[in-house]
Amino acid sequence: MTPGDGALGDALRLIRALQFGDSVFPVGGFSFSAGLETAIAQHVVTDAETLEAFTRTAVEQAAMGDGIGLIHAHRAALADDIGALIHIDGLVHARKLSSETRLMTVRMGRKFNEISAQILDAPLLGRWHEHIAAGTTPGCYPVALGINFAAQRLSECDAFAVHQYGVAVMILGAALRLMRVDHVETQRMLYALNAEADADYETAAKARLDDMSGFAPLTEILAAAHVKATVRLFMS
Repeated sequence: MTPGDGALGDALRLIRALQFGDSVFPVGGFSFSAGLETAIAQHVVTDAETLEAFTRTAVEQAAMGDGIGLIHAHRAALADDIGALIHIDGLVHARKLSSETRLMTVRMGRKFNEISAQILDAPLLGRWHEHIAAGTTPGCYPVALGINFAAQRLSECDAFAVHQYGVAVMILGAALRLMRVDHVETQRMLYALNAEADADYETAAKARLDDMSGFAPLTEILAAAHVKATVRLFMS
């Protein structure tokens, strides 16, 4: 396919996915650690081995939680179904049990949609921003990402891959500031974690919206402990 026939060429499709999936895209992801800060403080993560295990758990949880919501949001956006998007957004938000995880997904989601609406000529993004501003929907990040990629005619698989990559990069990037681990180690971990992306997508793509799960007891305990921490570098 070429840009001339109304579809994105392979190179442009990749570039667009990279731009909106970049860890430096200004949505504030660098200010969150996805629970790693408390995991280190509570000695759950103590070295490279436990860091990799913690990150793998987070990526797997994201695939069967937010990842499913993202895929369904992408499909709803392609159908221009605002009602379905509001329903999905509410379900994603409801599965965030701690105040910090709710803050993270809403703050990143709202900013991501706001910037996307200024860059892309896509009416749906503007309508979604209006619903967020009116308080009819929370504006969670996975839903915003699904809408963005649908608006650009980037695939749900592209959106899922960007989301999963972002979860891993957020944690490993925080690790570089929180513990004794170097860039080579974190890149090795990232490479290994990415190997499961296709299988995770195939599973999530077949899942019903009701299959979306956020069950991770230790993560919720760490989040609760982080809320009460007196010294914090990250917001989660």
